Amino acid sequence: MGTSDMIANFIMDILEDTGGIAELQRSNLAERFSCVPSQINYVISTRFSPEHGYVVESRRGGNGFIRITRVQAGLERLIMHTVNSVGDSLDLRTAAAFVSNMLGSDALDEKTAGLVMTAIGDRALSPISPAHRDIVRASIFKQLLVATLAAR
Repeated sequence: MGTSDMIANFIMDILEDTGGIAELQRSNLAERFSCVPSQINYVISTRFSPEHGYVVESRRGGNGFIRITRVQAGLERLIMHTVNSVGDSLDLRTAAAFVSNMLGSDALDEKTAGLVMTAIGDRALSPISPAHRDIVRASIFKQLLVATLAAR
């Protein structure tokens, strides 16, 4: 198991033990795993991002910390958290991570997830210039998620 996996598993264990909130110090983690603080940043940004269902707050300095909160909410709140996390542009890989998270949390069923991915896929958006595709994808994605809430 690689260092990044060990760090991620350690954080996941803390999240499980504390009911979904982990408050950590980057330097303590780096020391514990004999790595540089930037590796801690890498793990947090790739595995504990909004598209994976987490909110990360950070304060730097001597008493700085990183607070990771797992979005533990009803399905409606998770979908709205996702809508609010998307922004004005969305690449296909990030969209797939959002959909995977919502699928794993039962916010979307398999059929709906497949329809969403088809609607925002590069094939569906091929008439749109590549320069504008991610902007249109974000808009369609958010509208589809809001529509799934309205259909419930």
